[in-house]
Amino acid sequence: MKHVLTLGILALTAGLAFAGNPKVAGDLDRSNPNKLVDVIVQFRQSPTSVQHKKVADRGGTLKAPLNVVKGGHYALPAGAVDALANDPDVAYVSPDRPLKATLDYAEPATNASIAFRYGYDGTGVGVAVIDSGLGYPADLKSRVVYSQNFVPGSSTTSDAYGHGTHVAGIVAGDGTASTGWQYFKTFRGMAPNANIINLRVLDANGMGTDSAVIAAIQQAIALQSQYNIRVINLSLGRPVEESYQTDPLCQAVEQAWKAGIVVVTAAGNEGRNNSQNTNGYGTITSPGNDPFAITVGAMKTNGTVSRGDDTIASYSSKGPTLLDQVVKPDIVAPGNRIVSLFAPAAILETLYPQIVVPFQYYKATSNTGSSTAYVRLSGTSMAAPMVSGAAALLLQKDPNLSPDAVKARLMKTANKSFPSTSIAVDPVTGMTYVSQYDIFTIGAGYLDVWAALNNADVLPAGKTALSPKASYSAKDGKVYIVYDSSVAWGTSVAWGTSICWGTNVFVSGTSVAWGTSVAWGTSTLQGFNVIWGTSLAWGTSTPSSETSNVAIYGDN
Repeated sequence: MKHVLTLGILALTAGLAFAGNPKVAGDLDRSNPNKLVDVIVQFRQSPTSVQHKKVADRGGTLKAPLNVVKGGHYALPAGAVDALANDPDVAYVSPDRPLKATLDYAEPATNASIAFRYGYDGTGVGVAVIDSGLGYPADLKSRVVYSQNFVPGSSTTSDAYGHGTHVAGIVAGDGTASTGWQYFKTFRGMAPNANIINLRVLDANGMGTDSAVIAAIQQAIALQSQYNIRVINLSLGRPVEESYQTDPLCQAVEQAWKAGIVVVTAAGNEGRNNSQNTNGYGTITSPGNDPFAITVGAMKTNGTVSRGDDTIASYSSKGPTLLDQVVKPDIVAPGNRIVSLFAPAAILETLYPQIVVPFQYYKATSNTGSSTAYVRLSGTSMAAPMVSGAAALLLQKDPNLSPDAVKARLMKTANKSFPSTSIAVDPVTGMTYVSQYDIFTIGAGYLDVWAALNNADVLPAGKTALSPKASYSAKDGKVYIVYDSSVAWGTSVAWGTSICWGTNVFVSGTSVAWGTSVAWGTSTLQGFNVIWGTSLAWGTSTPSSETSNVAIYGDN
């Protein structure tokens, strides 16, 4: 029997698509006009009692203010949605979509161990982990400085699922439970002295909603000064249903970024999804599709301390993003079979006891039992906190760095030495997956913390590090990288395309990413149409059995 664990993705919207109102998301189910639907309404200004009354007058109820996106979470009769959307004060109405959560010792692969020896451990930096809560293990307990629950119907901030504790351990676990004369492996996080702000948005099954995540981001911004919150980690996501410019989850991410907080997101675990004949391309999940965020794909360390044999995880989602064609992921980091902290009595450890690490894996003992401190998980959910921890180290060294500067340095210094392709074979199904190391698979390269810490380059005045877009040229059948005038990429020798994304398998020549025949194989037309917007968006017909399934062990 194949055991699978869903990480970092999931959210199937079952509604019908209604055309004709550009201010209403197409996946908002309005088939029953009398049914109350949960919606996020974005207004053109921060709502006051006047705007809330407009919703109430149409039978709606305010469930939570979401001022970070100039909106609110409401329950509203489906039949009243169009009338509300037609109000000039309303900018956009979308469903409150569901979403879900997306070390074998990985420090050597990221060079974080070198940084630790030189005193870079995240001291003084606050990292908000927006996830399934924390189990408060010894490796973290003294540095969890704030906790709050956003899951409806619950008051606990503990981790009943087991995902958030693992993620927080990758960011800032200090290795207490694996330190001492009898231990020959110490499982230390990337920034082992950083502070953790625990914002619980996922329930005991790892499920949550847009509104809960937006509320948590809003709170992180509010607490920014009090706890020096400089980084938010989002190891969660859902399919892209609309442009990032109207997606309320993406808009909340952008507000945090503009407030001075680095936002790191999981790319998603859909790299094997060929349901639309795209060979896994175009499967980046929201909010990883936002050009502000640092979106992270997953690498396999293959059980060694050398990065020379590391390969991309075949499940790691690939760009470009649907609808907007943003170049993603931005960077890749270790994410497969990662050992990190155990949440006592959590669902994952109960359902999948094989993920618990044996004592003898890291401790000199005759005890043949399983650890009470560490488990092993895989997914881009594990890769994202690697980068969040790295960002904390950069900000410890230079607190004046902006989010754009942090993103730019991490991308520019990422290791760009890869094979042209790699092959993974699923040991259960026998399926073979071929990964191509192009810009939409590995982004700007493989996280290298020590290189980033030693980089002193500054962005040109007034420039940002927004992820660029990709554009198809019918004239020559190629896909080109297109830069907004405000971004640094491509503007100078120091920040040129080849400098940040490398050459060869990254970018051929100066701007061409790849041709359509390379990416889509024998299904060029259908796959191409899905990515470049000439057919229905991916995700509307994907069966739940095919979404987000990542082997707990083994990858692939």
